[in-house]
Amino acid sequence: MSVPTPAVSTPAEGDSPAPSTAPPPADPSSNVAQGERLVLEYLRSRGFKTAEQAFLSSIEAGTEGKDKESAAPSSSNTVTSEELVKNIAVFASKPNKPAENALSESSSVVSELGTMGNPANIQNLIASISSLGAEEVLRLDPTDKQEGFKELEAWVDGSLDMYRPEFRPILFPIFCHFYLDLIQQGFKEAALRFFSEYSGSLAPVHNPTLHHLSALLLPTHVEKDELAQRFRNEKYTVRMSRSGVDLLVGWLTEGMGGEAPGSGEGFSGEKGKRGRLAVMRVVNNHLKFDVTASPSTSVSATSWEESTGLLSSLIPQSSGSSVGDAHTFNLSKGELKLGPAPISEELRAETERQLREHAMMDRDPAAQYDAYIRPATIPGVVSPTFSDLLPHPPSFRTVDVRREVEKVRDARKRIRLEPSALANAANPGQALAARARALPSVCAYTLHDVGEGVPCCSFSQDSSLMAAGFAESYIRLWSLKGEKLKGYRSDFQPSSIHNTASLRKVREKGGSTTRKLIGHSGPVYSVSFDPVGGSATPPRYLLSSSADATTRLWSLDTMTNVVAYRGHQNPVWDVQWSPMGIYFATASRDRTARLWSTDRTSALRVYAGHLSDVDCVRFHPNSLYLATGSSDRTARLWDVQRGSCVRVFIGHQGVVSTIAFSPDGRYLASAGEDLAINLWDLGSGKRIKKMTGHTASIYSLAFSGESSLLVSGSADWTVRCWDVKAAGGLPSKVKENGVNGVTTNGDTHSEGPSHRESESNNETTDLLSTFPTKRTPIINVQFTPRNLCLVAGPYLNPEIR
Repeated sequence: MSVPTPAVSTPAEGDSPAPSTAPPPADPSSNVAQGERLVLEYLRSRGFKTAEQAFLSSIEAGTEGKDKESAAPSSSNTVTSEELVKNIAVFASKPNKPAENALSESSSVVSELGTMGNPANIQNLIASISSLGAEEVLRLDPTDKQEGFKELEAWVDGSLDMYRPEFRPILFPIFCHFYLDLIQQGFKEAALRFFSEYSGSLAPVHNPTLHHLSALLLPTHVEKDELAQRFRNEKYTVRMSRSGVDLLVGWLTEGMGGEAPGSGEGFSGEKGKRGRLAVMRVVNNHLKFDVTASPSTSVSATSWEESTGLLSSLIPQSSGSSVGDAHTFNLSKGELKLGPAPISEELRAETERQLREHAMMDRDPAAQYDAYIRPATIPGVVSPTFSDLLPHPPSFRTVDVRREVEKVRDARKRIRLEPSALANAANPGQALAARARALPSVCAYTLHDVGEGVPCCSFSQDSSLMAAGFAESYIRLWSLKGEKLKGYRSDFQPSSIHNTASLRKVREKGGSTTRKLIGHSGPVYSVSFDPVGGSATPPRYLLSSSADATTRLWSLDTMTNVVAYRGHQNPVWDVQWSPMGIYFATASRDRTARLWSTDRTSALRVYAGHLSDVDCVRFHPNSLYLATGSSDRTARLWDVQRGSCVRVFIGHQGVVSTIAFSPDGRYLASAGEDLAINLWDLGSGKRIKKMTGHTASIYSLAFSGESSLLVSGSADWTVRCWDVKAAGGLPSKVKENGVNGVTTNGDTHSEGPSHRESESNNETTDLLSTFPTKRTPIINVQFTPRNLCLVAGPYLNPEIR
């Protein structure tokens, strides 16, 4: 039987309500505005309880304030920035300690975020942050780097003259790291502004690197670029004196030190501190200081940049030991044998007999040849023995005797070039006579209508032939004596050849003074004539290297390709004969140089160690050593037989595109895209001096027969002559009529493609003369055995773009 439900009774006014169950507590968010409720619901759904409570408390506090506003004014509650950060901090519990916030430490926040299963785009963003802390990322201000570099540059420029050359090298690595930081953190526009504003002062010395960095515009570019990663992972070595380091530390910590003229308030203020802090971060993390005990005044201005850069991977490491600098490595390799190569007593005796016969024929029986056949040894220079040389045939040939005889005759008749005579000239008449004695005669060959270009050119030692390699994959020979170049007919039978008379019969009847050699399948980058005959006879063979990764041997008797040497996997940039023939060396994009013998198709030695392309290669005059220049900005000297590196030369700021040994075997000159020529002492491995004056890349170098004069050819359309023995250095500035002037050598300067008035004062005092051309970049300079200078290059037609 069902019980009827009693009707709900409404209590009368004044009656007490009957006891009942208490209702649930009201939602605090029910009394807030619609927009604030949405914020609270979002924080609650994301689990941000602390942030939700803080936001709700602020709403309630605001409501209470309004209610009490009419009653009495109350003091406002101020929340500090630390409290606000603490209240709104993102919370994520640690797996092992749920009560602790895993995101409280900036050093580990990125790794913690990476393990939370984020979407792919969020995960990529986290990966690009790298090791930076979350707080640092949130505080990043791209203007800090711009302000820091601006202040650093002003401090360097405002420092004393004695310290300025010492401080300037520090600008480049800090500039590079600031630019890479901005790119890696996604501030592309700020990075481009920073680059355009501050790269100008660094361009004259570091233009190749700056050009490379300007192509890095995305974080992925930085991560995949080899040079950028070397900046990130290696310490950049900066050479500095003890007092210089103290001044730098003082500026970084207190903003004290030099100040640029007109900078006003100096480097104080919050903005200046943040800028110095950004510089200090790079100094601490990416720079390594090589502190020298010598005072700043005792070190030349150009010496500070020597042994400066990313050196740890450039210096060879031997037997597991780490070598800190190039000088230490060079000392560890001991003494080199730089004297002239010995010749056998039989060859010497036969040479003397031939010379006596020539003296009788020339009606000069009293001629003295001993000084040329047995040259005096240079004090302190060790000469090699026969056991040190590469294997050669046991007996000499007629061509060897003719070569040695002609070498002595050339030495007697050589034009003596004496650059030191220019310094002793007291009046214009003496200066004109001294100039004739000091400077060589230059014979220039200009190639016209070359189409796609001429990468290389060379002259034979007897000056009878010139060869040029073309981008169209062929080689062209010219007879400089006007003789016809004849090969052999293709229809003769080898069995019909019995003697030289029958060999002459199968020669071509026609002929021309020029000849084309076809065989390569890519641009020809280097050619080299056979040196066996010296200046006594025309060469019989020609070597060429090409982009097709082969080196080819050509017979100049038959005008045909004899052998193709394969082994390199990339283009072969250079090829060079050994001074005695038989052997030759190649340099390639595969970062190796290789030694070859003409009778073998495989390489005998591989010289590996460069970090980039090996661009040029040269044999030492005694054949014991091989020098290489590379795109890694170093030159190296290798022991030919052992295959080990015995010297490393660090000092260039760009690709080393050409090198040359002095005939006396004591010096090495190197040059390239940094527009500077460095002269190195092979014995110690130290740089003797730096020669500047060219305004475009330098393509070729050559020493005179006495090793007293150096000639260079460049893309600035000039040939320049340098005094090897002079001290060099930039000219001193003198003040005349209130204007700072610069003393120059008085030569006419070419208005080359890169000539700028601001660079007219970068010519060092050892520049003797400049020979301009109209529009011909000089790709080869070469001295004949009697000191005539031969140069060649293609004419650039201004109408062809």
